[in-house]
Amino acid sequence: MLNLPPLPYGYTPEHEAFRESLRAFVAQEITPYVNEWDEAGTFPRALYGKAAALGLLGLGYPEAYGGTPGDVFFHLLVSEELARAGCGGVVASLLSHTIGLPPLLAEGSAELKAKFIPPVLRGEWIAALAVTEPGGGSDVASLRTTAVRDGDHYIVNGEKTFITSGMRADVFTVAVRTDPSHKGAGGISALLIEGHSAGLTRTELRKMGWWCSDTAHLRFDQVRVPVSHLIGQENQGFRAFMQNFNAERLGLAASACAYGQVCLDEALAWARERVTFGQPLSQRQVIRHKLVDMAARIQAARSMIHELAWRLHHHHGDAAQLVAQICMAKVLGTQAMQYCADQAVQILGGMGYMRGTRSERIYREAKVMMIGGGSEEIMKDLAARQLGI
Repeated sequence: MLNLPPLPYGYTPEHEAFRESLRAFVAQEITPYVNEWDEAGTFPRALYGKAAALGLLGLGYPEAYGGTPGDVFFHLLVSEELARAGCGGVVASLLSHTIGLPPLLAEGSAELKAKFIPPVLRGEWIAALAVTEPGGGSDVASLRTTAVRDGDHYIVNGEKTFITSGMRADVFTVAVRTDPSHKGAGGISALLIEGHSAGLTRTELRKMGWWCSDTAHLRFDQVRVPVSHLIGQENQGFRAFMQNFNAERLGLAASACAYGQVCLDEALAWARERVTFGQPLSQRQVIRHKLVDMAARIQAARSMIHELAWRLHHHHGDAAQLVAQICMAKVLGTQAMQYCADQAVQILGGMGYMRGTRSERIYREAKVMMIGGGSEEIMKDLAARQLGI
């Protein structure tokens, strides 16, 4: 492996100890099986329990719910180390609760949090977020799924799509419109809907990448949801969904850099072993330049991400500036991933086109990283607004 120099921003011996334990977990419990899981289109549910025992699922959640304290640097380590297995599908579904639970943790009632958060953090239940709709994409404010009050229940009708962990989630945090008179962000609420609810149907979606992550199209047909499952105030749910996007995007950026590193490592190992016309590929200038370009892009993006994490941790910079930097970091990180995947496949040649190589899988997964959590175009536009451009 071509190890990049360590970054000094905010890391302590506790962080490094966690990194080592997580790296060992990934090497033992995930990496040996990713090809098999990807071809099967799933991975064992038991992995959630193993991750929970390590403290991985509860990282950053209150101890009262079975969580483990952890700052932004711990979260970056999770993104980087899980990516070392070279399989984004495992990471996407294993950590779907990191986008499904934050609205509940931030805005939910004490009763809801006590009932639903602990079993997820123990790896017994799977949580997912259901916001995206067939006609909406990143435009959350245009959602059409409705929730109409009927006594002590809401009646939910509508559809959600591209839902990570959608096929086997036990609980969904769902964006609904409770006030149809508002066409934008106003009138949106957050509901917790259990997976076994009558009237909820799921259709599995087949994807270019992330094969072992179950992704679903959800249909809500007269689904009755207790009013007690309302997260926060009625018609004020938009904020609950938006406030976690920054953390999600920073994690995606860190993961993308790590996937780029996986591609660089595989390409370098191949270039050193592959001999053409009596000389290793790694001794040919054109290949060496490709490898250096890959390393440079990873290092540039990674340095920005870790410096940004330091700024977030120390509240250094105004909110608009930090949001803009997070958007730019996601663009820079995912572009580095895409470039490294492309170059790695090129260096591996025919072998890079074969299923089973990490670079081939990451090549297919690069696009979802550039789209998920806010597309590259949305990120640039949001950054421009924050910077007053």
